[in-house]
Amino acid sequence: MTPSIPAHLVDPFQRRINYLRLSVTDRCDFRCVYCMAEDMQFVPRAQVLSLEELYRVAQAAVGLGINKIRLTGGEPLVRRNILWLVEQLGALPGLETLALTTNGSQLARLAQPLQQAGVSTLNISLDSLRPERFRELTRTGDLQQVLAGIDAATASGFQRIKLNAVILNGRNDDEALDLVEFARQRGIDIAFIEEMPLGRIDEHSRRLSFCSSAELRQRIEQRYTLTALGDPAGNAGPARYFSMPDSATRVGFISPHSNNFCHLCNRVRLTVEGRLLLCLGNEHSMDLRPLLRRPGSTRQELAEAIVAALALKPEKHHFTHDDEPEILRFMNTTGG
Repeated sequence: MTPSIPAHLVDPFQRRINYLRLSVTDRCDFRCVYCMAEDMQFVPRAQVLSLEELYRVAQAAVGLGINKIRLTGGEPLVRRNILWLVEQLGALPGLETLALTTNGSQLARLAQPLQQAGVSTLNISLDSLRPERFRELTRTGDLQQVLAGIDAATASGFQRIKLNAVILNGRNDDEALDLVEFARQRGIDIAFIEEMPLGRIDEHSRRLSFCSSAELRQRIEQRYTLTALGDPAGNAGPARYFSMPDSATRVGFISPHSNNFCHLCNRVRLTVEGRLLLCLGNEHSMDLRPLLRRPGSTRQELAEAIVAALALKPEKHHFTHDDEPEILRFMNTTGG
């Protein structure tokens, strides 16, 4: 007898899971200091899921009530033939939101094709507006190339664009107001992110570089009036947003340390090597690659595996400021 498949995914803590973050690559053309080591060892290509395999997981997940998919990396736009996957996902019945997170380096040429293929919302990383500092934080990035990509994106008709800024104390915390003003000038949102303690980072001390969301909010409120919009709901991500009376721009804060969002978690991640990761800050996971590569495996079997994996989802993470991290995988292998 074939097991029944639920219409919706619910974890052991009665949180409905409707959001899948799909990593399409662990490669990136940047080497951001908070994300990866300068000399990264990437997943061997034989272990990387094909675009067709990624699509199969997405298709099964949407059949289980996932209504938002975000393509992540690494940098998703360096994946060869990425537009094919975007087009396939954009045509999935039941998928309400197809989003993508990018460092912006490829947007000047790909923003319009992505929008036409079905991407509705875009997150773009931007940690500094100063060229030399931007290069220092990204190690390889060209600020002008990213700014051109942001301009291309704002002209392409996306439903919503958000900038993501990881703020490090003593490195770029003095640019918070400049970044807000940059977003306001373009009528797009911005979220400030506390550094995620994933992977062993030798470039800086996470304890010393920590800058809390509360501290940033106080600085921003010296110039702008912020009104809380409440906790995220529906298939939203983890940012807590604030509105401003004189602008459509929203200012968000993602606070995995100081005000974590675990009780609101509605998401799971698929790493590029096929591991269904149930929590950003834990190693609870199920490896879907053997099933995907077994001859004759079906969508029903994939759905059953995803349902079974939900039993592993923990209640919360336990991030600390220790320079020796509990989780050794880097952000680029986690899927954004």
